[in-house]
Amino acid sequence: MKRPKLKKASKRLTCHKRYKIQKKIREHHRKVRKEAKKRGRKKPKKDPGVPSAAPFREELLREAEQRKQRLEELKQKQKLNRQKEHEKNRKLEAKKNEAKIREKAEGKESSGKSKANTSKLLDKNSKKSFCRELKKVIEASDVVLEVLDARDPMGCRCPQLEQAVTCSGGDKKLLLVLNKIDLVPKENLEKWLNFLKKEFPTVAFKSATLMKDRTMQEQFTKRRARVDFSRTTECFGSKCLLKLLQEHGRTQNKAIQVGVVGFPNVGKSSIINSLKGVRACNVGLARGVTKSMQIVHIDKQTKMLDSPSIIADPSNSAVALALRNIIDTEESGSAGVLEGADAILNHCSKQQVMMHYSIPDFRTTEEFLTLLAQKRGMLKKGGVPDVENIAKLLLCDWTGAKIRYHSQPPESHRPPPYLTEDKITEMQVCFNLKNLEEENNKTVQALKYPSPASSILFQSAGMTDGTIEENKVIEVASEWENLETSKEGKEEEEDFTESDDDQDDVEEEMDIKEESEVQVIRKAKLLKRQTNPTNSEKQIAESKHSNSLSFSLDKTADEDDAYDFNTDYV
Repeated sequence: MKRPKLKKASKRLTCHKRYKIQKKIREHHRKVRKEAKKRGRKKPKKDPGVPSAAPFREELLREAEQRKQRLEELKQKQKLNRQKEHEKNRKLEAKKNEAKIREKAEGKESSGKSKANTSKLLDKNSKKSFCRELKKVIEASDVVLEVLDARDPMGCRCPQLEQAVTCSGGDKKLLLVLNKIDLVPKENLEKWLNFLKKEFPTVAFKSATLMKDRTMQEQFTKRRARVDFSRTTECFGSKCLLKLLQEHGRTQNKAIQVGVVGFPNVGKSSIINSLKGVRACNVGLARGVTKSMQIVHIDKQTKMLDSPSIIADPSNSAVALALRNIIDTEESGSAGVLEGADAILNHCSKQQVMMHYSIPDFRTTEEFLTLLAQKRGMLKKGGVPDVENIAKLLLCDWTGAKIRYHSQPPESHRPPPYLTEDKITEMQVCFNLKNLEEENNKTVQALKYPSPASSILFQSAGMTDGTIEENKVIEVASEWENLETSKEGKEEEEDFTESDDDQDDVEEEMDIKEESEVQVIRKAKLLKRQTNPTNSEKQIAESKHSNSLSFSLDKTADEDDAYDFNTDYV
């Protein structure tokens, strides 16, 4: 770092340099004068007027006066035309404003229409629309792929969704896809595969996060060193999944629609992209990027339906809400983000977190966040650590593919109540499970995995409850409406205040006078209390000590600095 300059740089010059500059200036001025002499001075010619001896002098003077008059008349006409145009514009604006005020005052119908239009716009981002789109996908699909994060597969499972698919009737099948398997130790992955295949047929998958387009060629640096895209562009388990789906399509003798469903940031869209081989769906680190159903054709026999993420129920634990809830980290409040960070840190081993982030021992989450902010240089003015932004960054790291952590599967296998033995056999009927196991083993052996020491051990909170039906998300819609009505009310107040500017000025003057009178009365009361304070008044003063402090803080600088002659004798 450069040392800050304490003093300004000196502007003094050496005498030799100063005289040289002065000499150059003199020479320049001399040159300019010479050039002016050569050109000759051109003074503006004065109007000589009409000579007295000239014939028809009076007529010429009259003509000149007439010209002047005509020019003045033209100027006045132009001014009048401009004024008329301005008046017309003002009248039109006034009429428009009156019409708006009338609509707001009279028209309940017009306000209802505007609300309906705004609700349509807001509906795309609302949780209610997410549920609607998700239900569409479940109803339209023949096979439902529930995508699970391999780091916490139990936390990514939604019992409501599984129950809706299994109890829907017909030939609807449910497959589990373990995504992000490269972020988990090999032994842990094998344990999870053995645990999950007892309930549903599971596919081990590693999606390609960065898709190779025609525009993206092999990049070379100056030293001709090839950039390695193998970790991001290669995908594993796509052939296995496609084989399973194609076999199911052959048994059904029709084109299949496959719905991809799961919680946010699990990798639904990236799975579709890796199966297609092209970036067909939008992918991002932010939660809830896909907001509506999207159809992607892979073959003549298979269609993939991308869906918005499942909405986590607010009754879930803090960890589940932190990792699986649709949160806009940019818009969300500081309290929610800090609670999420605290919940994540409480469910991890402290030593492993310290080793991963290379941070000294900490007692609370706030201390951890301050240390992390100082290390990464996320500071506000005055070197204060930016705790809120670092907490948001931590949440993004844990939901994204940055941090390698793993959770242990439960020791005893207890299937949920909606999964009976008959239902499990129904789900496994049309699929060749032996081929699936062989393909899974191939994918497991092909990848590189982190060592168990380098990945953080995470305590899973179990299955997370999700809301699939629209009726359970009515409260969210009502909140949107309240926001709209409050905004409209504010706009109405602003419109009325703008029209009555003169009245506001008068009211402000009156308020200032009233405030000055109130201050004088307060000072008089305080003086009386100082001269003869009673016991009851002392008690009140002690009880309202905090209120007096707040009152003193509210005082302006002018009131503090002003000398009070009434309290001089005290």
